[in-house]
Amino acid sequence: MGIVNVTPDSFSDGGKFAQAGAAVQHALRLAEEGADILDIGGESTRPYSQPVSQEEELDRVLPVVRQLAGQIKLPISIDTSKAAVARRCLDAGAEIINDVTGLEGDPAMVEVARETGAGVCAMHMQGTPQTMQENPTYENVVAEILLYLRQRRDTLTAAGIEPARICLDPGIGFGKTHQHNLDLLAACRQFHQLGCPLLVGHSRKGFLATLLGDKEADRTAATIGVALSLALQGVQVIRVHDVRPVREALLLFEATGGFPL
Repeated sequence: MGIVNVTPDSFSDGGKFAQAGAAVQHALRLAEEGADILDIGGESTRPYSQPVSQEEELDRVLPVVRQLAGQIKLPISIDTSKAAVARRCLDAGAEIINDVTGLEGDPAMVEVARETGAGVCAMHMQGTPQTMQENPTYENVVAEILLYLRQRRDTLTAAGIEPARICLDPGIGFGKTHQHNLDLLAACRQFHQLGCPLLVGHSRKGFLATLLGDKEADRTAATIGVALSLALQGVQVIRVHDVRPVREALLLFEATGGFPL
């Protein structure tokens, strides 16, 4: 899954693709580099980010979704927690709702997903982007997030969303310490018991720099290293900024026997 942030303030590439034309060109480049899904977002969810209005978010993402839907055949995901934004983008050609609130932030989101038949990705987040990194606390981070995602899966299916259309995301960096992130990443195999595809978004995040011991370090190689671990654990969707190097690493990993028989 290639990331297209149509925002001025995302943590890694804020402002680079804030204009629709630049965002579309970036998305097309990610498609050429081997992305299987394009994830379009118009509201930063980095720690301490501020929410934007529905109108501003639509102004950012809707032109991008419309242009891409007319140019490529890849599935387009809309990264939003607002039901109205999701509906407009689905009408414009998006096929997936990627919601960091687990489809809980907007009471109308579940109905939008049910009515449209969209695929959904429900993510775990402790708190909100404004509060999530203040003091994230768990007794057992893996067990608690497994329970939460199981409950979201069951709630969504009970609401009429087919299980085959549900993807689950443990929410790396969303209300987790660096150690919580590592514990979750090392335990991804356990999440397969939920019976849904898994999505993990670790790309360029701060815990990588902490592990490297250098906050200014380029995080591409670190992102690739985690991606290989996720692939080995059977994670189906890996959400990244740098599609080409991750895809090439995965291809060579597979070609040289990296996956067990």
